[in-house]
Amino acid sequence: MVGTITSQCSLIPTKPKTFLRGRNPTRFFSQIHLRNVNLPPLSTFHTNLRTHFILKAASSVDSAEYVVEPATNVKFQTTVSLPGCSNSLALLGTGYREKVFAIIGVKVYAAGFYANKSAIEKLNAWKGRSATDIQLDSSLFATIFQAPVEKSLQIVMVRDVDGKTFWDALDDAVSPRIKAPSPVDESTLSIFRRIFQGRSLRKGTFIFLTWVDPSKMLVCISSNGLPSTVDATIESVNINKALFDVFFGDAPVSPSLKASVAEGLSVVLK
Repeated sequence: MVGTITSQCSLIPTKPKTFLRGRNPTRFFSQIHLRNVNLPPLSTFHTNLRTHFILKAASSVDSAEYVVEPATNVKFQTTVSLPGCSNSLALLGTGYREKVFAIIGVKVYAAGFYANKSAIEKLNAWKGRSATDIQLDSSLFATIFQAPVEKSLQIVMVRDVDGKTFWDALDDAVSPRIKAPSPVDESTLSIFRRIFQGRSLRKGTFIFLTWVDPSKMLVCISSNGLPSTVDATIESVNINKALFDVFFGDAPVSPSLKASVAEGLSVVLK
């Protein structure tokens, strides 16, 4: 069974500069104005958080809190609870993946990166660093990957794509990053491939790639809100590291995602 998230929330881009200071974000009024946010809620990471958008939330206790990825208008929950994770994860940044066909850029999916708040405790050496410094420092992202804490990449399809096409694009990015694949790596790649083969990834489909630790990644796919089960477990350090590098290495497939996460980290590490 797949859980369904229902919400009366909406996000609207805004130009005026506003700030939310010293306010508990879990106690929302009918409308709360935030600016410059691709970041987690204040109660999770930081008490002084800048944001990107106006967030309108219903007063219902069932309403969730969201931020929007501006290029695709996809909404991401600020916190998620995922299968196989011991704690909820908080959003650090969002971005999008674009492919170029005949010189025309086509957006394929939006992406959001979540992490357990304990991951921030591993990054004290980067306190006070600017977003630009963080974005260019590969050692920081390597530290996040190596930390034995849960982090997850959420992919939200913004157009219909068949699973084989999605996997081929992912494999083209992952395989060159594994210089000498072992038999375990090859077997694990086959498992990874079978998850997507023959599957239709329609617009709005959620894909979660959740690193429980460097050697274990959970794959969850849902066409109807947040997933409630794990579709596959990938147990290969080489593959897991290569996949993390696809998004947060020196040549990320979504520069906007890495830049947004760097901005989020620069705020919470102040």
